[in-house]
Amino acid sequence: MTDQQQHRFERGTDGPKVIVAGIDGSESSMRAAAYAAGLARRQNALLALVYVQPVLSAGAALGAPVADATGEVAEELVNEIRTATEHLKDIWNVRWEFHTFHGDPYNGLVTAADELKADAVIVGASESAGHRFIGSVAVRLVKAGRWPVTVVP
Repeated sequence: MTDQQQHRFERGTDGPKVIVAGIDGSESSMRAAAYAAGLARRQNALLALVYVQPVLSAGAALGAPVADATGEVAEELVNEIRTATEHLKDIWNVRWEFHTFHGDPYNGLVTAADELKADAVIVGASESAGHRFIGSVAVRLVKAGRWPVTVVP
């Protein structure tokens, strides 16, 4: 074996170390988080739950308290996750963190996966009809081809 082969870094050879799950409070995103939690438990990986707070400049321009509303959603998600974790703490032990990023869901998840050095990204299937025009977040993540992406229905 050469020196170059001995010092070569291979990402993901021993299973995922960080699994990013995108959540937004929808049923499919919560199923994705549950799936990701099971995967993280089995792989002894860190589960990074990511909520991307939308930046709604049009709403803000009209005087809508957008930052407060998205902040409240983030707090509700954290409380839901903490409650679920508390109920399951004696059954399963999953290491998890909650992160918020700002922007559109796709770019927010890309930023999160890059910054957290994700080995896998788990998202729920789109429940929006609008994805037919601009593409769903899941399809865009798959097309990016930077991480394994699992889409949970």
